[in-house]
Amino acid sequence: MLRLGPIVKSKCPNCEKGSVFASGGNILKLKGPEMNTTCPVCEYKFEREPGYFFGAMFISYGLTIAQAMAVYFIIWTIGVDLSVDMIMLIITLVLVVLLFPNFRASRVIWMYIFTKKKI
Repeated sequence: MLRLGPIVKSKCPNCEKGSVFASGGNILKLKGPEMNTTCPVCEYKFEREPGYFFGAMFISYGLTIAQAMAVYFIIWTIGVDLSVDMIMLIITLVLVVLLFPNFRASRVIWMYIFTKKKI
């Protein structure tokens, strides 16, 4: 069963109460989100093995492509006549703004794929 609420809130995949990230990061200071090593509530270890989050890069790639396509579709739907360079600039700016949310979402989704909820 899909547990969308805790995924969006970046909660622990084990107990769904503790926060996965200690900080959200700040793109203006170029400081990325900091992830807790364990859940503050149930002590669940987030990184199961070295390289565990390698697969989260593929989820991040999928999110990025979907977002780029959505931005292009919105521009196309509005019907504004823009050059290819301007469209690429707009898509790039949107993806830079969504950089940290994508990082957070991809890691949380990856953990939820491989973690069974305790009842």
